[in-house]
Amino acid sequence: MTEEHKAAANPGQPKGVPVYQRLSRCALIFLLLALSGIIFLRRNIITLENLSYHTASMLFQPQNSSHPAIAQKGPLPPYNNHTICSHLEPTPDEALEDRALLDAIVWPKPPAPTSLNQTSDPVHSLFAILPSKGGRERRVGDQLEALVQMQDFLGRPKHYGGDFLVARLYSPELGAGVAGTVVDHLNGSYSALFPLLWEGPAQVTITMVHSSEAVAVLQRLREQRPDRFFFQSLFRSGERSETTVCNMCLPHNRPQEPLCNYTDLHTGEPWYCLKPKRLSCDTRINHFKGGYKKDLVTNKEALLFQSRVNIKVVIHASGPDRIDVLPRKIDNPELENRSIKPGPVKYNPSGYYYKGSWRSFDGTPVRQFDAKSITQCLTGKMINMYGDSTMRQWFEYLRAFVPEFNLRSTSTAGPFMAVDCQHNILLNYRCHNVPIGFPTIIASELRYVANELDRLPGGPNTVVALSLWAHFSPYPVEVYIRRMRHIRRALERLLVRGPGTLVIIRSPNLRALDKEYSLNHSDWFSLQLGRVLRNMFMGLAVVFVDAWEMTLAHHSPHNIHPPPDIIKNTISLILTQVCPAKKS
Repeated sequence: MTEEHKAAANPGQPKGVPVYQRLSRCALIFLLLALSGIIFLRRNIITLENLSYHTASMLFQPQNSSHPAIAQKGPLPPYNNHTICSHLEPTPDEALEDRALLDAIVWPKPPAPTSLNQTSDPVHSLFAILPSKGGRERRVGDQLEALVQMQDFLGRPKHYGGDFLVARLYSPELGAGVAGTVVDHLNGSYSALFPLLWEGPAQVTITMVHSSEAVAVLQRLREQRPDRFFFQSLFRSGERSETTVCNMCLPHNRPQEPLCNYTDLHTGEPWYCLKPKRLSCDTRINHFKGGYKKDLVTNKEALLFQSRVNIKVVIHASGPDRIDVLPRKIDNPELENRSIKPGPVKYNPSGYYYKGSWRSFDGTPVRQFDAKSITQCLTGKMINMYGDSTMRQWFEYLRAFVPEFNLRSTSTAGPFMAVDCQHNILLNYRCHNVPIGFPTIIASELRYVANELDRLPGGPNTVVALSLWAHFSPYPVEVYIRRMRHIRRALERLLVRGPGTLVIIRSPNLRALDKEYSLNHSDWFSLQLGRVLRNMFMGLAVVFVDAWEMTLAHHSPHNIHPPPDIIKNTISLILTQVCPAKKS
């Protein structure tokens, strides 16, 4: 074959180049590609390690289960629930539920004020008790309505809604109290509704917790500044130690800094710490509260959060704030003291106080327990309590009747245990996992509630009590939804393998507020989490303890840790469920 024929048969080869030279050029190209790949892998080794956590959490994520609390109503547009704390992409069912839960807590947004004088002023605002229909006397079973008109600091009526108000009807003479509900008419006026539940005097109190303008600031902080409350961990190896900042949203806040990834492999719950400079991530010793970041709001916004000015200030009445309630007109006088729903009213609370004792509206009279009856009720029972310090209060109350077993816990975080071998009683308390602002907690003692529930066999002698809310308020609501979803799935599994397990869920409660606590732990945050909590567990075989209404209806000042009188009533409510009265 001639050279011309060879060139025609191989048109891609240069003319007159020997074969071995062409092969050496190809080898050189492949060598350069291999070196580039090695360099790329070396530069991304940390990213690959972090992705292993993400992949594992995806593999171990529990199967999604439908829930009757949220029902789809027709086709909905695609929903993007990404926040700066997003971790895993939600499934379509999860995204649908997220949307419904967030829609249920939408709060009206006011126009931006130009000065404090244009914002809601509780001192200038007024309320009036509306006359009853037909001017007739008020009786037990009726409903009382008070109309609130909000005004600004110049005494001008407000023309838009969004103020956060709470209402209470009470009688110091009778030791009675009930929480009211507030309806926002979105025009600067509000209706406070109360069922009339006892005979005798009753007085109305309406309080502005935050103005609508302040709530708008809280909404912005929740969505944009979840890092305003931060945590730390100690890392130690030998004599070398370092302390670094930890939080859920560090990948967004510190994208250029190396991180230690402590994402839970079973639930996928994320947590990160800045990597120590000279220690490895597996030398983490503990977890503790770091503190609050300052300068979160402008000087103008700070005026919206002033104690005794526009944080939890009582609104006065334009006329009488007291009424006298007459007895119900009934044929059977034995029904007067019955502790059940008092009749058709527009608003039915979960219960009320009368003579200092809580009366429930679920149809079950709340029993009163002394030391002997508490022991009898708990005999043969295992009570497992998980959550924040508001759940620890329950353990501390019951510990007075069951001897504590010293687990040598070094902080208020626990874990704690109480055992009565004679009566076969076991009480357990364990705090929930991060985010939690307790004093120092040993890292190995940080446990996710969903994982702890999966370790319980359950059954008729098992009680599970949960209270998780106080430490989630700085974060976007999606963070709380994700945590509650994992717990709900774990409870569904528990109730299947252990029929008869009693599950009790405690709602958030009101607390004392100043500027700093308002910006990080406002009652408005707690109100929103409480609504999400109830909606997510609706339809599941659980008992709700409405701590919000039990603290709002009580005469004691608001406190993150309710006083002993409220705790006693709460425990009586719980033990009534644990040990229901035998039907005659």
